[in-house]
Amino acid sequence: MSRFIRLALAATFAALAVSAPRAGEQAKITADIPVLHEEAKAAGIDHSYSGPWEFFVGGGVASFDCDGDRKPELFFAGGKEPAKLYRNRSRIGGELRFEPVKLDIGERTLKNVLGAYPLDIDDDGHMDLAVLRLGRNALLKGGPDCSFSVANRAWAFDGGRAWTTAFSAIWEADQKFPTLAFGNYVDRSAPGSPWGTCHDNALMRSPSGPRPDYGDPLTLSPGYCALSMLFTDWNRSGEPSLRVSNDRQYYRGGEEQLWHVPPGRPPTLYTRSDGWQTLRIWGMGITEGDLDADGYPEYALTSMGDTKIQTLDREAEEDRPVYRDIAFERGATAHRPYAGGDRRPSTGWHSEFADINNDSLLDLFIAKGNVEAMPDFAATDPDNLLLARWDDTFAEAGSEAGIALPRKGRGAAVIDLNLDGALDLVVVNRSAPVSVFRNCGARAGGTTRPLGNWLHIQLSQKAPNRNGIGAILNVKTGNHSMTRKLAVGGGHASGSAGWVHVGLGTAERAEVRVKWPDGFWSHPYRVFANQFVVVARDAEKAAYWYPLDDEEPVAAGRAASVRR
Repeated sequence: MSRFIRLALAATFAALAVSAPRAGEQAKITADIPVLHEEAKAAGIDHSYSGPWEFFVGGGVASFDCDGDRKPELFFAGGKEPAKLYRNRSRIGGELRFEPVKLDIGERTLKNVLGAYPLDIDDDGHMDLAVLRLGRNALLKGGPDCSFSVANRAWAFDGGRAWTTAFSAIWEADQKFPTLAFGNYVDRSAPGSPWGTCHDNALMRSPSGPRPDYGDPLTLSPGYCALSMLFTDWNRSGEPSLRVSNDRQYYRGGEEQLWHVPPGRPPTLYTRSDGWQTLRIWGMGITEGDLDADGYPEYALTSMGDTKIQTLDREAEEDRPVYRDIAFERGATAHRPYAGGDRRPSTGWHSEFADINNDSLLDLFIAKGNVEAMPDFAATDPDNLLLARWDDTFAEAGSEAGIALPRKGRGAAVIDLNLDGALDLVVVNRSAPVSVFRNCGARAGGTTRPLGNWLHIQLSQKAPNRNGIGAILNVKTGNHSMTRKLAVGGGHASGSAGWVHVGLGTAERAEVRVKWPDGFWSHPYRVFANQFVVVARDAEKAAYWYPLDDEEPVAAGRAASVRR
């Protein structure tokens, strides 16, 4: 692929309106800076993502619990190398420990994997995996103790022959099984490939039979080389739409897309007459987060060059998808490396909103890395950790936090690996070892101290959709509100399932309400900070879950206190 991607793009970047910040212009960090200690090798994880040009994109990780202890396991895409599953053996609040799990699903299925997303497709209480591949995709049915089997035949899932690079899923209204969306990249078999030969995408609905049945897919055409997609309720209608972020490197006449997905009817594209505006970027990753807790999500879109943060322009037309970019005014364009000395434009991949320092504000992580050897873009391009500030801006803290490594990041997960209430970080790197950063708390001189308070929340309801995908959590401390959305999709080839993390700052109590996927709002649940909270549908009270650990207790000075 190098003969294609090495073509000069200088003319395009000359049109970018933003410029590199001058010395001294970087926003001052006023929040707690987490100390992120890289310990993949020490934790027992030895894996990298590699392969020829088809694997310049992809490189995802799926995080989910598959052995019942509620600590997340990690499934890594490998490209030409086999994908791997690692079981989480970390001590609660302690150093990270993982061990490989042998998957008895055939070596062929584990090869050519670009990414994976966890979800309980058949609602049996075990997490399944949607595995994105170069060639036939796979649905892996989860079983006890991290066992998996290929369910393509059982669930009438063909898997296709495409180059699949994006995925999202949602339980539509009154449906027993989830609707699946697969996003595809270049059609390698088309004449003139790769230019202007983007493959169409696919939407798969299952009838309400005894088991999932994905034998009658719908084509989402035109496809514009999707690298990320996400079901999202952009207008609070209760009916999710499908956003698709596309790579302009290969499409002709394409753009970012928003699909209207009415229940039981074929999807249709939002157009200019609906208010949708043309946006052409090297779209690689998408994430949503409600930055101001008004119920309308913001979207972070990664690209080659500047990152976009879109907010609905409600003053213009609230019922139409008209967006404005607020990344520049919030200091979050992240368009050039902040460390390493390379001032060429950055290349963004996975994006994820998360409160990584527990101050109750959503921060933004972006995995960065040159596609391979593109001369017009930075070769040294460290990942971004943009910490939110109370004036609604972001400040770069990657160097201070310890994540500014000279690697080519791709997919990622921001999750609590050792259940201490502090979010850790996993990054898949191209042709380099996976990075696993343990969050050791806030920097305090030459040592660390605990971060702010926190909650971990899980939802439970009767099947279908027992994990409440599509639900919205509203967490309130005093007059300050925070929201979280339970979604499957987005990022870059990477998905997570399990505890939903909410930082509480100094608050010792919180009020939690749930908007369930059918639109029903729960009554408020009053809970204590630093707890694992399980909210069951229609329950009078929230339940606390207490992790058990046979080893020594949480180390002093860690970022949380876990009650026993």
